[in-house]
Amino acid sequence: MAGQDWLEKDFYALLGVSKDADAAEIKKAYRKKARTLHPDANPGDAAAERRFKDVGEAYAVLSDPEQRSQYDSVRAMGSGARFTAGGPGASAGSAGFEDLFGGLFSGGSPRARYEGAPRSRPGSPGAQGVPPGMEDLLSGLFADGGGGAGPQGRRPSGFGGGGARPVDLQASTQVSFAQAVLGATLELTVEGRTVRANVPAGIRDGAKVRIRGRGRPGPGGGPAGDLMLTVAVAPHPVFAREGDDLRVTVPVTFPEAALGADVQVPTLDGSSVTVRVPAGTPSGRTLRVRGRGVARSGSTGDLLVTTAVAVPQRLDGDARAAVEAFAAATTDAPNPREQLLGRAAAAAVRVPGAS
Repeated sequence: MAGQDWLEKDFYALLGVSKDADAAEIKKAYRKKARTLHPDANPGDAAAERRFKDVGEAYAVLSDPEQRSQYDSVRAMGSGARFTAGGPGASAGSAGFEDLFGGLFSGGSPRARYEGAPRSRPGSPGAQGVPPGMEDLLSGLFADGGGGAGPQGRRPSGFGGGGARPVDLQASTQVSFAQAVLGATLELTVEGRTVRANVPAGIRDGAKVRIRGRGRPGPGGGPAGDLMLTVAVAPHPVFAREGDDLRVTVPVTFPEAALGADVQVPTLDGSSVTVRVPAGTPSGRTLRVRGRGVARSGSTGDLLVTTAVAVPQRLDGDARAAVEAFAAATTDAPNPREQLLGRAAAAAVRVPGAS
């Protein structure tokens, strides 16, 4: 990303977080905004789509510690300054750029610092006033060769010309829960180019995918860098993921739970599987279906089915009479709350003077 873009965009404001927000706060804010602005939730809304891309760009930078540090440095140096075009014959070190980079190069114009001795490469131990890690950032600003000449007439690596370094790019996207579990091929627009990205099956929320050779081409026709794609996974209305297992809660009737039954349970691909509910199954018991979870790295997780006994909201006629008869027939059954009451009584704190 060019430094000008970083100066003009307040990524913290886009995500609605403070500048000292931690990684968890940033991730939470991004997911909330991404769900609200996702194109699937706003069909035909171009403004929402632009904001969705903006918050994705903000998250890609702020979720990466190195990118965030560079972004904060540029925003701090550029406070109150802006890039301006110089007069005829002006160089990259002339008016406008000096305001921003004067402090970075320890005084004087940046061009003068590169043309003077020692002629160390930016970012190397001997470089004059260039903080480590800033070379890639500066290369985007001087990619047209505006920087001064280095030893033997060569420009420093990352500043255009022969031997220029390729530039890696950061991007982010959101995939559906099913796409994350099953894998998907996406088409993304990156700096005006269409990029195909293969999202591997079983990818986790927040994981990164490296797409080699799809970053920004190096200055002077050099090889392109890589694209680092951060993937956010949208929640599913029915399933939840626990490692490589999928979890689903399935309602069962009282007769099914008491007497046992075969029930149909949905699976992620839209089909269903038959699960045997044993007689006497209580609400909250988890039944395991082998091999119907997330397939990843040669292994497959399971489908965890949690039962929830459904209680009728109304009972009329024969149904009510049947339940009353059941209650009368089970009056001698153990009190299901007896152990709970006993444990609570044993752990109770006695108040002095209380009866």
